[in-house]
Amino acid sequence: MQTAKNGDTVLIDYVVRKSDDTVVGGTQQEGPQTVTIGGSQIFPQIEAALDGMKVGEEQTVKIAAADAFGPRHEDRIIEIPRANLPQDPAPQPGMALSAQQQDGSTATLVITEVGDEAIKADANHPLAGEDLTFGLTLVEIKQAA
Repeated sequence: MQTAKNGDTVLIDYVVRKSDDTVVGGTQQEGPQTVTIGGSQIFPQIEAALDGMKVGEEQTVKIAAADAFGPRHEDRIIEIPRANLPQDPAPQPGMALSAQQQDGSTATLVITEVGDEAIKADANHPLAGEDLTFGLTLVEIKQAA
């Protein structure tokens, strides 16, 4: 039976869980995802696990927070005056905002608190500070040319 190797394009199913076993992502809705091993499309630890797997094989890969989305940074929680926000739609906790950074790139902030004069928004990745566990299943291998 053939095994996946660097350069192969593979189809994978996966489930991502936080350390408290909460599911935070996966392919349950969209179906298997296409990944090229060695293409830097997914965490390197996942690529390493896929290298050598056979179709139907399952693996569990644990990725520490530092190697996933990094630690949470409290200085990435900012206060924004409500006067600086559009009136519609009214800001609500959980709502995402886009902000242009000094280097010209766009950052996504999630509103965490709404006050009368200002809101608090968090620019940390939602999974920052979280250790992650990926449950992988190799669905198909498309050999490299």
